[in-house]
Amino acid sequence: MALGALHRSPLVDQAAESLREQIAEGLWPVGTRLPGETTLAKTLGVGRSTVREALRALAGAGLVQARQGAGVFVIATSPAEDWTSRLRRAAVADVYEVRMLVEVQAARLAARRRTPDDVTALHAALEARRAAARDGDAAFVDADIALHAAVVAAAHNPVLTDLFAEFVPRLREGLVALVDLLDLRAGDPNPGDHTHAAFVDAVERGDADGAGRVLQEELEQTLGRLRRAG
Repeated sequence: MALGALHRSPLVDQAAESLREQIAEGLWPVGTRLPGETTLAKTLGVGRSTVREALRALAGAGLVQARQGAGVFVIATSPAEDWTSRLRRAAVADVYEVRMLVEVQAARLAARRRTPDDVTALHAALEARRAAARDGDAAFVDADIALHAAVVAAAHNPVLTDLFAEFVPRLREGLVALVDLLDLRAGDPNPGDHTHAAFVDAVERGDADGAGRVLQEELEQTLGRLRRAG
């Protein structure tokens, strides 16, 4: 497909899309140096500043790389998949394994760093989980995740908090499906209450090893169910 002049806005998006198509179609194979900004601007019918921004967008997508003094080179023919998309596509058991690594360590940190406000929030979240036992599966899963999020928040590490938040949508989807598939609340509408109370107590007491151990055991049980269901 030949490059043609662009007439509609936003010009940067159009320029980036046009260049992306050319790269995907093999006009510029991996390792090839792209034409200079002036040449691209003339071909696309836009200004050099528009071309510059379009190239930045392609660099952000992992398609091109600027090399000082040498120009801009193609390094891939398809955009790099972002983290959110990767999580959405991942098997929930795989996500859960990583969640365990993150959350068990967060529980240990929470036991060392929790404040009185954190302890209050943990007990409130535990009671909310118990209250949600009267509700449907989705509401119960939401309350369960909220309790785990409160533990992560008590670690007072913003990177851990953000990382856990990235897992939540995929986790929620998988856990709601698991509860329904295995009918986990048929005999007990509040499964795992004793275990959850135990790790909240461990965090409150400052028992880092105990908090990590109890939480890991609880998460491993759920992971086992996920694997068997999958």
